Amino acid sequence: MIRLLDETTVGAIAAGEVVERPLSVAKELVENALDAGATRIGVAVTRGGLDALEVTDDGVGIACDDLRLAFARHATSKLARVADLERIATLGFRGEGLAAIAAVARVRLESRTRDSDIGYAVHAHGLDVSQPEPIAAPPGTRVRVEALFANVPVRRDYLRSPTAEFARISSFLAMLGLGYPSVAFNLTHDGRTAFTFPAAGTLDQRLAHVFGTDAARSLVALEPSDGAARVRGFVSPPGVDRGDRRLQLLFVNGRLLRSTLLAGAWSAAYATFALRGRHPFGLLFVDVPPDHVDPNVHPTKSDVRLRFADAVHDVVRRSIARALARDATSRLRDALSFAPPLQATAAAPSQDAGSSNPHAALFGAETSRELAVAATSPDANEVPPGELRILAQLDDTFVLATDGSALVLVDQHAAHERVAFEAIAARARSGTAVQEPLLVPYGIELDADEAERFERSRSALAAAGLEAEPFGERAYRILTTPAGYGARAFDLRAYVADLAEDAGGLDARERVWASLACHSVVRAGERLEHAEMTALLARLVRCKNPMHCPHGRPTIVRIEADAIARMFKRT
Repeated sequence: MIRLLDETTVGAIAAGEVVERPLSVAKELVENALDAGATRIGVAVTRGGLDALEVTDDGVGIACDDLRLAFARHATSKLARVADLERIATLGFRGEGLAAIAAVARVRLESRTRDSDIGYAVHAHGLDVSQPEPIAAPPGTRVRVEALFANVPVRRDYLRSPTAEFARISSFLAMLGLGYPSVAFNLTHDGRTAFTFPAAGTLDQRLAHVFGTDAARSLVALEPSDGAARVRGFVSPPGVDRGDRRLQLLFVNGRLLRSTLLAGAWSAAYATFALRGRHPFGLLFVDVPPDHVDPNVHPTKSDVRLRFADAVHDVVRRSIARALARDATSRLRDALSFAPPLQATAAAPSQDAGSSNPHAALFGAETSRELAVAATSPDANEVPPGELRILAQLDDTFVLATDGSALVLVDQHAAHERVAFEAIAARARSGTAVQEPLLVPYGIELDADEAERFERSRSALAAAGLEAEPFGERAYRILTTPAGYGARAFDLRAYVADLAEDAGGLDARERVWASLACHSVVRAGERLEHAEMTALLARLVRCKNPMHCPHGRPTIVRIEADAIARMFKRT
């Protein structure tokens, strides 16, 4: 038999969608305070919110005649008609927050409007709401919630310890504070102050509180961008990352939330900057017209749906990528202590530019000119201002150089991988890749999984200049390689195995090109001449991201003289 549910049961079901734990209460009440134009918000928590949670603000307040109505389901001051759902500009809008909280707790609401001489208070629990009583109160609103889930013991048993529940509230409020620097926030737990954020025009203190002082100082500022969305914020530089995405913070039109779409844009921007399994962090503000966003797609309003989603994704990705590229250029100058263009000198070239060189093709079409410049460069014992002198190769793996004030180390494989990747990707995207036919095509047999992965990569490989054709069941012949790489023994099996690994932030084609570059360039353990090292560095500094290989490993490390002095106990 089908029957209509009574109002008490309906309210309890609705509360289950809105109020999951003390954090849910804090979120609803603090968002209401922000919607009310508060400039100061205080949150007082007792035993993680299990016993009590109180939110006080100095917002516009609630008129006496509206106090009881505030606890009615779907009663709100933020919507008037169905069309308003298409241009929501407030954090709360469904008119069910207070009703849902009262369904599972005891609530006292005190409020005074700015044009009133006195305030009024009501008590609510379940469907019972008292008549307003006059009280002395400052302008604004105070909501106290007690005995959360006392009437729903199963849900209360689901909660974690008071300390853990408070940690959720503290983390949320600190992150929310990043989006409202002009609002002062204060949080206490069991009578002790957890943190205080004064109202300020800058985010420095709040960034340090959320991310840590050192990490906050490392953040790269985005330049505000317009288009399908206005994007601003801060992101971590390559190499400063985390093992999870929890601190990839996002505000869309002032709403702190998550978005799978925009998380994807973040990953795409870091495609060749972050190590596999590591994730950047930071703070993004994305502003779009109110009618371009629908926040009404999740019970707790923690996700949104965007109109023109692809265009917004692209704006976010490009904004982050531009900031990272700008930062990479700045850090390259810091690492090498000079401004481009690079003038690298060979310490003692062992052969001239025209001699037979087993690695000459590795460094691209400009190698001959660069080697000629290196061969006629100044005396190796002098380091002219703004120049880098290559000293030696360490363990046939690292290039050692100096600018006279620091030691610079370059990972030859990572550096050459970056050079090759950008060259391959640029030519593939523009359709100008040049193929180099092999005099004797070579083949390989693959197992079923390897053959499937390789088959998916063939079109991207062909765009880059490597052409393969089937040669029997699960067997292939390599017919051409990208120009400049034919002299090397391309390790196809290692390349296919690399495709099976985590792709990180690379898209499908970039993953293929990065693997092609990795398995087509000079490796650790290979001997390089001074002129070859000079050419490699000269090409590296012209890359868009010279500081990292396509898989996110660093290419350059700088060790200052004072750091070396400390090693020798001289400071």
